[in-house]
Amino acid sequence: MIRFLAGADDLARSRFALSPAFELNNLIQDLGRPRARRRLPPAWFARLRPAFDRLRAETAVDAVVALSVPRHGPDFVAPPPTRGLAQTIDDDLTAVRATPASDARAEIEYCLSLRPPVDARTRAMLTGNGVVARIADALEQAWRELLAPDWLQVRMICERDVVHRAGELGRHGWAGALAGLHPSVRWRDGAVEVLRLEDHEVRLGGAGLLLVPSAFVWPQIAAHIDDPWPRTLIYPARGIAALLGPAERHAPPEALTRLLGRSRGRLLVALAEPASTSQLAYTLGMTVSAVGNHLAVLRDAGLLDRARAGRSVLYHRTPLGDALAG
Repeated sequence: MIRFLAGADDLARSRFALSPAFELNNLIQDLGRPRARRRLPPAWFARLRPAFDRLRAETAVDAVVALSVPRHGPDFVAPPPTRGLAQTIDDDLTAVRATPASDARAEIEYCLSLRPPVDARTRAMLTGNGVVARIADALEQAWRELLAPDWLQVRMICERDVVHRAGELGRHGWAGALAGLHPSVRWRDGAVEVLRLEDHEVRLGGAGLLLVPSAFVWPQIAAHIDDPWPRTLIYPARGIAALLGPAERHAPPEALTRLLGRSRGRLLVALAEPASTSQLAYTLGMTVSAVGNHLAVLRDAGLLDRARAGRSVLYHRTPLGDALAG
């Protein structure tokens, strides 16, 4: 069990962030390791497998797969986010490419020492000159072909999770917010406790805890307790079932349809959790402009409000909207 010992300053300075590189690396592991594939929806695996097989033949993606070992992975392929919810894959790739070769080689050798021997081709990719650039190029191409087409959906799910956690924090304090983070996480005796992980006691020292929602860490939870990452929990975001494909069409009750019209009724029902205009358009199969117009009407009627989360504006129902949808 990890115990993050927290004081008043730590609670005030804890914050949320996104990590596109962490998501990409977990997706690569899910595609590349037979046991990990059980975490990936079958439809996703079938859709991405041809591109992944091509990447394995043409890039150093196999080297990235080889570097993931139980309870450890090289920090340089998934650097810590520095821009909170505004973090982008370009930020991450810039940090990867800036890794000193000596640091990368040390991490690679350590990871290889924890796993069975790799094949000659993979070892050559990991030990030859230019390894940092080679891995960064593989990550960039893997991002374009494997995750970029779905990143809007993944990012929106993570941002919606942050809005939910912030609401829980405001209503119930840290104990309530952490209680729903993951079954193995709890607040007890002045510490954030994470069961099922190796025993460590970590003082946050006034720097707070970084909380990172993830679509691909499920059903596990991950933690960083050593530099260069801040002290971090990476946990499964709520709503990851939406990654199985476009969500159900959120048919509103007939009475609500007669009152508001079908499209506005669907939007009100869909906003059981906060979402952006783009997220709602994707979920409901509507155009962004049509969604924006309907949201404006519902907001003017006092049924919705909105709040900024990173680069997105998320809409949520007001108490009046909750009552009407119910």
